[in-house]
Amino acid sequence: MRTETTFSRFVSAAETYRDRPFLAVLPETAALYGIEAGEIGYGAMLDRVLAWQQRLAQAGFGVGTRVGLLLQNRPVFVEIWFALNGLGASVVPLNPDLRRSELEYVIGHSEMQAAFVLPERREEVAAAARSVGNAMAVTTPGEAIPPLARPAAAAPAPDSTTEAALLYTSGTTGSPKGCVLTNAYFLQSGDWYRDVGGLISLRTGAERMLTPLPVFHMNAMAVSVLAMVTMGGCLILLDRFHPSSWWQSVRQSRATCLHYLGVMPSILMKAPETPEDRAHAVRFGFGAGVPGALHGAFEARFGFPLIEAWAMTETGGGGTICASREPRKIGTSCFGRPSRDVEIRIVDDQGADVAGETPGELLVRRTGDDPRKGFFREYLKNPEATEEAWQGGWFHTGDIVARDADGDLHFVDRKKNVIRRSGENIAAVEVETVLARHPRIQQVAIAATPDAVRGDEVAALIVCDPAQRSAETAEAIVRWSLDQMAYYKAPGWVAFVDALPRTPTEKILRAALKDQVAQVMAEGGFVDTRALKKRQV
Repeated sequence: MRTETTFSRFVSAAETYRDRPFLAVLPETAALYGIEAGEIGYGAMLDRVLAWQQRLAQAGFGVGTRVGLLLQNRPVFVEIWFALNGLGASVVPLNPDLRRSELEYVIGHSEMQAAFVLPERREEVAAAARSVGNAMAVTTPGEAIPPLARPAAAAPAPDSTTEAALLYTSGTTGSPKGCVLTNAYFLQSGDWYRDVGGLISLRTGAERMLTPLPVFHMNAMAVSVLAMVTMGGCLILLDRFHPSSWWQSVRQSRATCLHYLGVMPSILMKAPETPEDRAHAVRFGFGAGVPGALHGAFEARFGFPLIEAWAMTETGGGGTICASREPRKIGTSCFGRPSRDVEIRIVDDQGADVAGETPGELLVRRTGDDPRKGFFREYLKNPEATEEAWQGGWFHTGDIVARDADGDLHFVDRKKNVIRRSGENIAAVEVETVLARHPRIQQVAIAATPDAVRGDEVAALIVCDPAQRSAETAEAIVRWSLDQMAYYKAPGWVAFVDALPRTPTEKILRAALKDQVAQVMAEGGFVDTRALKKRQV
């Protein structure tokens, strides 16, 4: 229905589930944020949203207005977002980890007209705006809303095609791109979760979804929020993942489902087993990147399935694929097969379809008359990148996958993360997955480093106990890895570091990783293990 918006769907849910809880704030989160703990019902949230909407309308917000939100995972983020959506305005969620130059880029590129931010970030955001010549108002939720310098002009009521948000990619391999997302994008995310079925079937008015993911990311903002709105469920937003109190949060929130990051199962499995491991109401977890070696063990210990899925900011619910039905092929990198609503191709570097189980780039689109249904509309101010991404009528994901004999898809790596060594293609993620099983390794990341003979060589940055950082440990790890994978995939250089560059959603920042590798190499911090890499006869 073209007239539907994110706001109108929430209003409909509030009218149906007025006395049911919509948001729950746990005591730990409330204490960290300095806000009130407890549940906020659908009716109470609607009252808050409408109050905000009246004030925003009086200040001139409307269709065509872009508004920055730097508010973390607080209920007020949702209140302002829904209020603006009802007026036809678009929100630009800001990652709280962004600093001056990054804020300048997003503020300048988006041309936002106002921003609601945390009090402690107000001056920093205002200074960033001034430095790019943007005289926008920067205010906090507790203050009066200053009138816009350029009030929104009269326009038709917003509908499903209206821009609802501008989400910036993490910029793992370059400058962030601004993904223009319409109301249809958000509505499709809710519809996808409602309809996908299998092991992640949602029950109307009965689910309590716990997520530690940030609402400036499409997973929490589009998938979690709209899933609960669509189904009349309750969303529990944590400020972030806290390993020591995670299970307490799960039990205290009475969560029936949860969203996870790939690093979370690894951390949780390191805790000693207790009789309370299964003392919860969780029916399933939904996420991506759980290590294959831990997948089955986690499910056996904690008593619920971890459903692996694939999606991107650009694809939204229009191209999501997940392993929600058996056999899920636990222990592999399987993320299921596309539904009947999603078409895929797997192609080589020349764009030709690959044969059999040969890895290639994943291309996706929606079946039917609108191949872009539920996807992002465009990259803001970058029509060339938009057209390149949709070359030939297929969205080019940049992900390398393989399709097995049963038709299930297995993630290999990002296309840009493939290391080319002596004619062999090496997936960084594959090497990282193997090395992560080594008992001395806490975290690991792989990148290419130039090699005069082989083109590229495999470089490993490893986080481990400082007492074990030595050339002997590096060589022991490489010797161990040679028994686990082809010799050419093993690290030729090993360095020990205190931390790896990561996004707020715990993805490796690949561009920053390459810079870190280059810096450590220049400083002589790597152990040369190339001599250990010999072809086994």
